[in-house]
Amino acid sequence: MTTTLRAAIVGTGAIAHAHAESLAQIPAGELVAVTDRDPESARAFSTRFGGVVYGTLEELLETEQPDVVHICTPPGVHAPQAVAAMEAGAHVVCEKPAALSLAELDRMIDASERTGRRLAIVFQQRTGTAAAHVKDLLDSGALGRPLVGVCQTLWFRDQAYFDVPWRGNWATEGGGPTLGHAIHQIDLLAYLLGEWESVRADLWRLDRETGTEDASTATVTFDSGAVASVVTSAVSPREVSAIRIDTERATVTVEHLYGHGHDHWCITPAPGVPEDEVARWALPSIEEPSGHVPLLREIYAALAAGTALPHLASDPARSFEIVTAVYSSAARDGACVARERLREDASRLASLESTVTERRPGRA
Repeated sequence: MTTTLRAAIVGTGAIAHAHAESLAQIPAGELVAVTDRDPESARAFSTRFGGVVYGTLEELLETEQPDVVHICTPPGVHAPQAVAAMEAGAHVVCEKPAALSLAELDRMIDASERTGRRLAIVFQQRTGTAAAHVKDLLDSGALGRPLVGVCQTLWFRDQAYFDVPWRGNWATEGGGPTLGHAIHQIDLLAYLLGEWESVRADLWRLDRETGTEDASTATVTFDSGAVASVVTSAVSPREVSAIRIDTERATVTVEHLYGHGHDHWCITPAPGVPEDEVARWALPSIEEPSGHVPLLREIYAALAAGTALPHLASDPARSFEIVTAVYSSAARDGACVARERLREDASRLASLESTVTERRPGRA
């Protein structure tokens, strides 16, 4: 017998639609309640997707006692909402960025461990049959040792995007495009390469009027010995999300924008690699693209079975750690930030306002 988990969605903006549409395709999940600070938005959402509308999260938790709470609100309220949901007995699926700071995310993880409720952060770029296949090849050593990586999130956001009141502000957004945009590709890079070791980085303000960065550059090293260049931009007219990993025996690339399928991936063998070996690297014949559906399906299957979260939803802090290290390194004039010292370094940051370097004519 399949267990059906009762789900609630907090925040009914654009990303919440992806959650509701995915829930409709998952046998183990059923949307039963929604809430939003804008009652009209909540009612319109409920009319389209279902679920009883509640005025507050507190009322929803007390009355509905949902099994799973999906947090789709701005990042400034993720931590208190997630902790409240877990303390009320619900598992939490939280959109990225998970919180405003690593300290807040640590409190969310602590609440998960204390209450025994699962905490899953939405990083849907990990999903898809191509990503799973490439991860298996890398983990098994079939492609040899990973050597060099390139991770690019080159997007375009006009000034109106940054003019939204809670954006472009360290206190309410927690960071700029490195946190809000690039964390997806950074997460996929780390998912494929494993644990990170150190970061050196700079933040740049090139064209947008914002309190945070509109671009960043970083070098990330991994425990495997691999070294990756990570570039983030919100001022790039030809948008692309791309990862390249050069190993001893091949180059793996994925180039897409907001989601990937088999056509976006390529595995190029090094000279001299036998054809029969290359043939074994071929992507599987059955394809599933990346997205919320495969991620939530795996999360709900684990929750219904009472098992640990799958690898697709594990390590909730890893990519957030790398982003935090980018900001911490920039605050120390590009100094190396080691993983074992990250939390100590980050806790000493009084302000990030001075970490961004202006690069515009006529400005210092």
